[in-house]
Amino acid sequence: MAKSSAENENLTVKQQREARRQEKVAQLKKQQAKERRNRVIAIVTSVVAGVAVVAVVIGIVVSNATRVQYDAALSVDERAAIEIAGVETYANLTNNHIDSGSGLEEYPDGTVDYAEKWGMEVPAGGDHLSAWLNCGVYDQEQVKENAVHSLEHGAVWITYNPDEVDASTMEALYGRQVPSSKILISPVEGLQAPVAAAAWGADVLLEGPEDPRLEEFVKKYWQSTLVPEAPASCSGALDGPGRVA
Repeated sequence: MAKSSAENENLTVKQQREARRQEKVAQLKKQQAKERRNRVIAIVTSVVAGVAVVAVVIGIVVSNATRVQYDAALSVDERAAIEIAGVETYANLTNNHIDSGSGLEEYPDGTVDYAEKWGMEVPAGGDHLSAWLNCGVYDQEQVKENAVHSLEHGAVWITYNPDEVDASTMEALYGRQVPSSKILISPVEGLQAPVAAAAWGADVLLEGPEDPRLEEFVKKYWQSTLVPEAPASCSGALDGPGRVA
């Protein structure tokens, strides 16, 4: 501890010099201790930051490894070159709005029998309601006339039989095996296959969510430029019941 001025006056010159030296040594040790603490803090901070960066990089790599990549810019010829076993196609589909007041006597109750009119197992285009179904994942059955309007905008509708496929399995498809935009997923009671996929003018029955034809179907028809309203949105309209994503 530093001595007071009165005490220093009673010390010899040599003792005063030694006292000053001891005081400087004490200050130096204090400064060195502070610097060591700062270095430790800096090292720990750097290590934590490095671990965080590595975790982010690993997450991105894993995510990219598991996510199927889709190219919305596939040309018409590139899409046409994709062949998918079991796909049914439907030409010359009409796209009238059938809402009350539309004047179409064919649909007095605002519903369409797609199986009877076009022979479709899964609705894959045709006349529909004026409000499209917002794309996303639903755990309840949806009004098909709204969903068909979404197909007119370039969406792909993936349906599944809830007696054969678990809803959580289908939800896991969203954003991983299929794009996270312009995709509809919903159950259909009594569907004649575990899973089916539909786009405007085409559908296919699938053996399950892991059927490789699902990926090919999406690549071929997702955001197709050949649908009647290709640039239109698949959001901002109607949320059906039971939306989960």
